[in-house]
Amino acid sequence: MKEILHHLFEHKTLTKNEAYEVLKKMASGDYNAAQIAAFITVYMMRSITVEELEGFRNAMLELCVPVDLKEYNTIDVCGTGGDSKDTFNISTISAFVVAAAGVRVAKHGNYGVSSVSGSSSVMEYLGYQFTADIDHLRQKIDKAGICFMHAPLFHPAVKNVAPIRKDLGVKTFFNMLGPMINPAQPQNQMVGVFNLELARLYAYLYQKEQKNYAVVHALDGYDEISLTGAFKLFTNRSEQLLQPEDIGFHTLLPHELSSGGTVKDAAQIFLQILKGEGTPAQNTVVCANAGIAIHCANPYTSIENCIALAKEMLESKKAWKTFTLFMPQ
Repeated sequence: MKEILHHLFEHKTLTKNEAYEVLKKMASGDYNAAQIAAFITVYMMRSITVEELEGFRNAMLELCVPVDLKEYNTIDVCGTGGDSKDTFNISTISAFVVAAAGVRVAKHGNYGVSSVSGSSSVMEYLGYQFTADIDHLRQKIDKAGICFMHAPLFHPAVKNVAPIRKDLGVKTFFNMLGPMINPAQPQNQMVGVFNLELARLYAYLYQKEQKNYAVVHALDGYDEISLTGAFKLFTNRSEQLLQPEDIGFHTLLPHELSSGGTVKDAAQIFLQILKGEGTPAQNTVVCANAGIAIHCANPYTSIENCIALAKEMLESKKAWKTFTLFMPQ
């Protein structure tokens, strides 16, 4: 690791194979906590290259517990996290709206690192018990159209990195990797990222795959469509700069997207929105993200119609029914 660190400290980058090998060795326990922390810190001080990102991703996918859900033609709806905006769980709520609309969801999530409430944080608080049992995941999809995969259960090889990430308490390249290392490797992917540069890297890598994708980044820093201003949307077909008005919404204020400050608050907001009791701002931001996700999986249906479908799922409480079917009885 000393040689690798010296290499990086000289402002040099890793090849795809070097990045792959470093992460494999990190997982196998070849490096101590101080070395791992030093390595992670490099990517908090400079941008990651597409070769490094691809190498890290390939290693993580090789090391993960695989989940075969191909026959369901699933989508993942998630963000990288790391935007430090402390919003409520927009992508997780959106996932239930998407599932209610008939698109099967293979949700990959984790605890919050740089935010109060990650997707796993709120799901655990609400009483969902994480499992890596494949039959259980399939049963959830069959019953509710959605399953939830708690990332640490499917990436046990890097469990020694988790406490280091927690101690650092800031976004790392593992945040960048999160949506790319879904063990089910869904055929469709709606992902929000915390900066525009990373959005371009994601789009570049997804272009190499047989995958429908929608990569979004709000220009004021959110890793989702926040409706607080303009956002970029990268898909298989185009790259667009859109305003909230372009997809039928008014501009929102940042405080309207707050998580409330605690996991308990975030969980209460989560339930209120799915029950149809969310504020107009909360409802619209969920429908915007869910609509784009539905469009990602159904690219020949217009964004306008997909957003309308998302609204219908929320207002009719079909999304709430999906959630109740998903949760243990």
